[in-house]
Amino acid sequence: MSVTHNGKTYQLVMFDLDDTLAPSKTAMSDEMVALFRELLSGSLGCIISGGQYGQFQSQVLDRLGDFPDKANLHLMPTNGTRYIRWGGDSWDTVYAEDLSGDQKSRAMAVVEEGARELGLWEEKTWGPILEDRGSQVTFSALGQAAPVDAKAAWDPDGRKKESLRAYAAERLTDLEVRSGGSTSVDITAKGIDKAYGARRLMEILGLGIDDILFFGDRLDEGGNDRPVADLGIDAIAVHGWEDTYAKLGTVVRG
Repeated sequence: MSVTHNGKTYQLVMFDLDDTLAPSKTAMSDEMVALFRELLSGSLGCIISGGQYGQFQSQVLDRLGDFPDKANLHLMPTNGTRYIRWGGDSWDTVYAEDLSGDQKSRAMAVVEEGARELGLWEEKTWGPILEDRGSQVTFSALGQAAPVDAKAAWDPDGRKKESLRAYAAERLTDLEVRSGGSTSVDITAKGIDKAYGARRLMEILGLGIDDILFFGDRLDEGGNDRPVADLGIDAIAVHGWEDTYAKLGTVVRG
């Protein structure tokens, strides 16, 4: 099972989720669902994202429905701190690198303190700003369910998010603090990023760096998809799901 891109063969295609396979916190389109099913009929696939498993469920699994190639799909929520795959009857957790209660409480306190001090604690939000995702604490400036246009307008150059990330990183030296999606900051155990998840998956599946092709919308320096490319995995930069659909189509359909 494999796909080919630029004359090179890959056994697994890995994707970011928000703004790569679908708009942020939004379900995959009909077109992407059809193409993704086609991919999984002939190749392994993996989704790795800062989102929690519930987002994978609503954005991807509910849309894919019942299809014969579930075993070819590998899910890595919260930046690879969790790994979930089809066990034959259900989606089973292979591992979960959960934070301790102390780590989570300190992370939440520091990021809220920083957001208030920096003037980034918004009064008008869509859902909770702080979320305990078990293996990750996430700050979402406008709330977990903010509309895409509001999120895009909040921090177009990324400066707000970076100021908060730097503030929290300076005070949470035993934890990893990274920029997440368009309005979010993610806090995990030290050394955890998407490269960690990719390495764990390669170990479990017996794959090498040259066996994986990655699609991500934040491959720029400091972007949360960049660690995957820095491993040496071939990466395709995309800008929104439509761009992914066009580029993935050439991989799957030639």
